[in-house]
Amino acid sequence: MEACSKAKFQRYGSRKVSFLLDLVRGKSVKAAEGMIPFTGLRCSDLVQKTIHSAASNLQVKSGKKLDFSKVYIKEAYANIGPMKHLKRVQPGPQGRAMPYKKSVCHLTVIVSDEKKGARTVKGGLK
Repeated sequence: MEACSKAKFQRYGSRKVSFLLDLVRGKSVKAAEGMIPFTGLRCSDLVQKTIHSAASNLQVKSGKKLDFSKVYIKEAYANIGPMKHLKRVQPGPQGRAMPYKKSVCHLTVIVSDEKKGARTVKGGLK
């Protein structure tokens, strides 16, 4: 059985989030939750909450208490979100405006209670 959890419009770059997802993909939820806080990345809270949410969704779908050491992360990827919402300007020389865009990403985590079939996604894009 599988369960999915999505975190959309998060204020992190998709490349930085997918670096952390490459570390935890294919591991058990308990092992991933123990490993994530020691990476030192700012997006670690976001990834940990999304993984825990997906594992809890699987627990609700199955209707029984699950051991998170036997629940595995089957798929985990971060896609690029839209740039149109967070366009900003910074003052430039001689009264000009220098635009910059703040990036957002969509994070998707799929967990399963079966170890086989763990897929890897290179580059964070699907």
